[in-house]
Amino acid sequence: MKKLSFAVLSVMMALSFTFSAAPMPAGAAGAKVKTYANCKEINKVYAGGIARSSKAKNKGGKTKYKPFVSQALYDANSKSDRDKDNIACER
Repeated sequence: MKKLSFAVLSVMMALSFTFSAAPMPAGAAGAKVKTYANCKEINKVYAGGIARSSKAKNKGGKTKYKPFVSQALYDANSKSDRDKDNIACER
């Protein structure tokens, strides 16, 4: 009975890894990242701004909102990061 249980669990784990590592759909991989004209437009969609990584620290002091983390989106809108702390348009 133990061998059967072990075999079933092994197969289930193998299947879960197979499905979780499935490739992204073709449309999502080549999706274009939106570029915003200014911080007002960014803050309409992302109230806390856009952070390059989750480890980015705000230089400007305490903020009201948590920034959305996306390296590709930050890179496309890095011109809006005036204090160069890897968070664009934080508030």
